Amino acid sequence: MILADLSDPTELDRLRTAMAVESLPGFRCMCAGDVRFEFLDADDGELTPVVLHHGEALRWDGWDSDALLTDGRPLLLWLDSHGVPGPLRGFEETEHRRERDQKEAAHWRAAMPTALGDLSDRLLSLSRTGEQATPGLLNAVRERLEPAFPDPVARALALLAWCGAGSGRCSGFPLHEEVPGLLLKDVPITEIVAGLQDFRADSRHYAGAVRHLVGWKSRRKQKKDIAALPEPVRIRLLQEAQASGDHGKQARAERWLAPTRPR
Repeated sequence: MILADLSDPTELDRLRTAMAVESLPGFRCMCAGDVRFEFLDADDGELTPVVLHHGEALRWDGWDSDALLTDGRPLLLWLDSHGVPGPLRGFEETEHRRERDQKEAAHWRAAMPTALGDLSDRLLSLSRTGEQATPGLLNAVRERLEPAFPDPVARALALLAWCGAGSGRCSGFPLHEEVPGLLLKDVPITEIVAGLQDFRADSRHYAGAVRHLVGWKSRRKQKKDIAALPEPVRIRLLQEAQASGDHGKQARAERWLAPTRPR
């Protein structure tokens, strides 16, 4: 328990300002909260408790819902200055993840084939709703890609570049990022190899191929398809994984793509 003396009017005003709220939007967080403030009178009698939620909202029994703070950071800084640094650290980590996720989503959207522009919001919403891509949605994507890329090799290249975008992770990635991989699952390995051997192929396509080929059950005949890779392509894929800085991806690539040894 951390005790703070609020008998100083300046300190009380600082906390009051930090606890300023802007609205009662009508929702209540499902969790118990992060910090419980218990305000006491001069005789240590309890006046009222107030609970902080995620550095963004306050809960008080006198309100019908949680109240959004005007700015949560001053209250987090107040707590930090009084020996409670955890909420500020947690809030900053959450903000960092949010900024990273927004940047990765923008990168993924930019790599999306332009023919899918009208589906972009629907695809990105998969991560917000927690839903997986339905067969109908995947068919809608295919129906736009096939006329936009009538050449199978060009279509494979477009999917590979898209697959490598966003977070680039082989696990723990947003749900919308699985869409290019699901489409590549039905692309014959011969077309993927032809794309990687095409003069237009660059590190974007190899990054997407690594992510797809070494992902969890990413192809129906994954082991056989990887065994069919020409040795130069296999080596280039392994180099791409090693240069990614993603230790999980690198470990998976080394298991799947290690050069074959002559018997």
